[in-house]
Amino acid sequence: MIDSTANVHPTAIVHENAIIGKNVEVGPYTIIGDNVEIGDDCWIAPHVVIKGSTKIGKGNKIFQFSSIGEDCQDLKYAGEETFLEIGDNNVIRESCTFHRGTIQDESLTKVGSNSLFMAYVHIAHDCVVGDNVIVANSSGIAGHCHIGNNVIIGGHCAFHQFTRVGDFAMTGGGSVVNKDIPPYFMASGHYAEAQGINSVGLKRRGFDSKTIMAIKRAYKVICRQGYTLEEAKIELAKSIDESPELKVLLDFISVENRGIVR
Repeated sequence: MIDSTANVHPTAIVHENAIIGKNVEVGPYTIIGDNVEIGDDCWIAPHVVIKGSTKIGKGNKIFQFSSIGEDCQDLKYAGEETFLEIGDNNVIRESCTFHRGTIQDESLTKVGSNSLFMAYVHIAHDCVVGDNVIVANSSGIAGHCHIGNNVIIGGHCAFHQFTRVGDFAMTGGGSVVNKDIPPYFMASGHYAEAQGINSVGLKRRGFDSKTIMAIKRAYKVICRQGYTLEEAKIELAKSIDESPELKVLLDFISVENRGIVR
């Protein structure tokens, strides 16, 4: 169903079961498949392919040659129905690839709202990406990764599958990330190591100087004072009353996954 206010170019191919919302613009030679839902006020450039089952929210911009909702590249995938959900007001630049999930996880790849994905970004199957994220050019997020809110990922970064990145974290360009990056941390390198906290990003997001100093002290406990991770958790627990942000950090590093950058 195509809303009467939508502007679909005559060369575009839209499946009869697709749902196209109000004021959506679909460019020339774009293909929109079965079980695709596109929310109001989206702009879809020429030469975009969107496959189902994919649900896209309102106000998104998707640039040319992007492939959204394609079958995943996991060899275990055998054609099961899986899903991709994208929130509102994202900008997805040229030649990005977002894949649907697998039944080995939650059958869902989920992307939040208000984010910028620069050219050639890959979001693999079963990833969960938060809100207000920036992913720079040619970065690849492998399957099952979880990226928090307000994260900045530099260009040409590569993320190992199942990696987690906490809220307000940042990675330097060209990093290869094979361990979790805790909230507020900066990490870079091959393989990525902790390089301090994202002080500038925290200031821009309204963190006051007292909170930033508390996070800096917590960072030193985790990474610079010679504690084992278990010892660092004990030390950090002593100061979580100082700032609620420290509890977020402690909760993140207390989850056993791939280890954390240090």
